[in-house]
Amino acid sequence: MNNISRANNQLPRGLLAWQSYQTALNRYRHRPALARIPWITWIITIGTCAIWWITASHVARASGAHTVHGIIANILANAIDIQNNDILANVLTTYGAKVNSLILAGQYWRFVTPIFLHANLLHVSLNMLNFFILGIFLERLTGPWRFLLIYLVSGVVSIIASFYFAPQEISVGASGAIFGLVGAYSIFVLVHRRALRGGGILALIWLVFIIGVNLALGLVIANVDNYAHVGGLISGCLLGWWFMPRYVPSSHDRRTSWVDRHRLARSWPLALLTIIGTILLATVAVHLRRG
Repeated sequence: MNNISRANNQLPRGLLAWQSYQTALNRYRHRPALARIPWITWIITIGTCAIWWITASHVARASGAHTVHGIIANILANAIDIQNNDILANVLTTYGAKVNSLILAGQYWRFVTPIFLHANLLHVSLNMLNFFILGIFLERLTGPWRFLLIYLVSGVVSIIASFYFAPQEISVGASGAIFGLVGAYSIFVLVHRRALRGGGILALIWLVFIIGVNLALGLVIANVDNYAHVGGLISGCLLGWWFMPRYVPSSHDRRTSWVDRHRLARSWPLALLTIIGTILLATVAVHLRRG
């Protein structure tokens, strides 16, 4: 540890940031072939789409469709605008949507299940497209388990925020967790800004613009849960500061390997505290809502 600190002091900050950034981008290339595949991203994408198909089929059958052609026709008819919100709400509630009264009744698993539920084809398509593109990149940066930790914790915190600040809303969707990934990546860029052109100013401005546009859309489009988005974003930024890769030299010799200070093998106690803290946050939110 003392070697790492002394080596850090010997290297210019710009060089340290550049080497850390390049090592983080390319480390996955040195993993075994199967370990290079972003399995978590694929599993979440396929699993979420499968769950959406099950709920959409349930909605179609409840609306009177009894053939494959009828089910597909119903799904396409509701792809953008929902024609029967009551049936959809009932189905999503059955499968685990965030409904405050049910959470207060003891169904605490509803802090997790809404992340994997979506209202219609447009909803799941946009979320999974954004998640898949961002997920492949970030999972390669972090490895599968840190990626999964950031996604799930920021997703749960987004549901907690919706539970507390929008108690009347039935909420579903992965967008809060996706905002968490964006927040984590924003911190990665901020920490490594000296490795980027112009000190990373343009990259940071672009990220702020993208986040701002998406939050602004939530103010003008109906049925968008911005509280979940903000909750996911803030938690993602915190998780990014704690868990996104940050490489430092392992010895005085600049030619030697670099080590990730935030790897789970080193930071697992913090990961455990993060999970416990998320559970405590949900407990406090439930207590305050009951009060």
